[in-house]
Amino acid sequence: MKNLFLFLTLLVLSVSANAQNNQVQQDSTKTQKLDEVLVNAVRVNATSPITHSNITKKDLEKRNLGQDLPILLNYLPSVVTTSDAGAGVGYTSIRVRGVSGQSTNVTINGIPYNDSESLGSYWVDLPDFSSSVESLQLQRGVGTSTNGSSAFGASINILTDAVSYEPNAEISNAFGSYNTRKHNVKFSTGLINNHFELSGRLSQINSDGYIDRASSDLKSYFLQGVYKDDNTLIKALVFGGHELTYQAWYGTPLARINGDAAGIEAYILENYLSDAEAENLRNSDRRYNYYTYENEVDNYKQDHYQLHWNERFNSNWSTNLGLNYTYGRGYFEQYKVDEDFADYDLEEITMGGETINSTDLIRRRWLDNDFYVVNGSANYKNEDLDMSFGMSYSSYVGKHFGEIIWARYASNSEFGDHYYDGKGDKKDFSSFIKATYRLNDKVSLYGDLQTRVVDYKTSGLTSDRVSLLVDETFNFFNPKAGVTYEFNTNNNVYFSYARANREPSRNDFENNPEIKPEQLNDFELGWRHTNKSFRVSANTYYMLYNEQLTLTGAIDDVGAPIRENSGASYRLGLEVDAAIQVSKQFAVQPNVTISSNKNKETVISKDGDLVNLGKTNISFSPELVAANALVFQPANNFQMSFLSKYVGEQFMGNSDSDASKLESYFVNDFNITYELKPNSIFKSILFSGLVNNIFGEKYISNGYYYTYDDTWSDPNATITIEGAGYYPQATTNFLVGVTLKF
Repeated sequence: MKNLFLFLTLLVLSVSANAQNNQVQQDSTKTQKLDEVLVNAVRVNATSPITHSNITKKDLEKRNLGQDLPILLNYLPSVVTTSDAGAGVGYTSIRVRGVSGQSTNVTINGIPYNDSESLGSYWVDLPDFSSSVESLQLQRGVGTSTNGSSAFGASINILTDAVSYEPNAEISNAFGSYNTRKHNVKFSTGLINNHFELSGRLSQINSDGYIDRASSDLKSYFLQGVYKDDNTLIKALVFGGHELTYQAWYGTPLARINGDAAGIEAYILENYLSDAEAENLRNSDRRYNYYTYENEVDNYKQDHYQLHWNERFNSNWSTNLGLNYTYGRGYFEQYKVDEDFADYDLEEITMGGETINSTDLIRRRWLDNDFYVVNGSANYKNEDLDMSFGMSYSSYVGKHFGEIIWARYASNSEFGDHYYDGKGDKKDFSSFIKATYRLNDKVSLYGDLQTRVVDYKTSGLTSDRVSLLVDETFNFFNPKAGVTYEFNTNNNVYFSYARANREPSRNDFENNPEIKPEQLNDFELGWRHTNKSFRVSANTYYMLYNEQLTLTGAIDDVGAPIRENSGASYRLGLEVDAAIQVSKQFAVQPNVTISSNKNKETVISKDGDLVNLGKTNISFSPELVAANALVFQPANNFQMSFLSKYVGEQFMGNSDSDASKLESYFVNDFNITYELKPNSIFKSILFSGLVNNIFGEKYISNGYYYTYDDTWSDPNATITIEGAGYYPQATTNFLVGVTLKF
């Protein structure tokens, strides 16, 4: 890794030295149009009847100091983010309108990024990817048709670095609390002979994490080759990452967070903690981590290979062909105490006349997967009509297996034996046609039809050595329609309807073989106003679900969330997003979401009986989410931002139990950037600083909740026991960085 950094640093200096002798003529309009073809099929424009937010490279750069991409999107409307390690590095997640990351569709250059089986997006596998993002669009609700699994609350459509016309390079370093540090180098040759460009990035991020032992050792790379002329853009990309993350998903007991000594002792007894585990709990604080084995890590590598061919035939027609191969492999290592031989297909042994049928051991649970995608789309555009149609086909094969790498008593096991093997095979084909037609100067009509066929098969055993045999084919039809009415150049209103259908995940089938797919009917009504000093958008949404796969609050033994069908449910909300330029130097950028998120009927098992709770709140769905940015820019090269985020109380389960409640929190950050443009070797020197949670708020943004039936305490009665774990977030912490641009 050090040698690679040295190589790229030398390349950076070489590119910089030749910059003045390799200028080319720019045609940014043509190239931008060709770049946009990559994401044209999954994005919408400013007047579309789809609720969305756009983020540029410049927006990300101000706070891009090592934290994951979800954390950088924290201040967008209806967004709630969280971090297992507590400081935004490592495993992070994003929820939009209360909907989990499993229901958020993510594409990179139009290629699906969501894992085909879990349906989630693991940002930790692409550390520092923000440094290679040209722009992104966050669509809230169902949005437009996209590739891969349907969006059930949001979609994030990412476009990676655009073509650079001039040679450039940069070296960036950042440091901060909890021994957090980020280093990267980037370069671009600029267009050589007006046609060819090579660019790349190499990054390393390390952090000890706020939570005990929640460390991260993250590496990533990005390499892009481009050929372009006036009507052709061909991009070949290779990017990926390697994450080594110490596990922190077990959470912290509330008694430990609150310093409740009696509660800590009760927790020790209720959970049968060993003496060593009990001492760990007693001697810690709100940073407590249950895991103490030195290599309790997630170790995973992921490589992406993409090829895109964009062609513009004339002023009306353009096409895009995209190919992708993703190779992922890695394991989760665990130390387990007193495991039964039978759970690992091991035989009992006899030593000294004593029969031994359990052992301490270290195991690795592996995932080895291959993912192939082909996308094709065409766009026709004239003064009144903007029409796109296309298709996407993907094939995923995931191998799941477990190994014992050490055991106190090895029994009949051999090195390299698998104690379980499973396989998932998923094929996904979708096609769409969508169009925006300008009926007259005031009215634009939008229509979007998508069909999707998903074939999913599994074989073998789960990690619990239970047979998992799934053979399902899902046929989905997802229509969408909308209308936009423009009062004038500053005001428009829109209304849209969209349907989405979504298949269950592998974990859903593991937990319930009878799990059903979910369906969403999304209604959006909005108003947008824009002028030179004031921008505001307001929209109401009604998301009506059938068999929504809601989070139960519980997690499995590797921290994956457990979901279940909730029958009929809905999300009704109002979102307001504004930007007010108070003066030339001062701006205010507030947004607020007020919502009601309900399961229409919830039936639970409590104390041995079925209880109908009637209407309840949907898990992890706060009724109030608000954010604000106070931006002061006394000069073009100097900006200060005071950022505020409020998240209302929410429940981790669907029963409205007080034991599952997360309290509301209000957190403030301070961000400062200052850019120097010296007349020397450097084109720019950018200084950045970020103080997170500036007032030291002690808050919890995420957790898990579970129940189980206790039949031991009283043989004549069943008592339902509730429990929870919490992910406390960091108190005041900072990051500072400097970027040298050549």
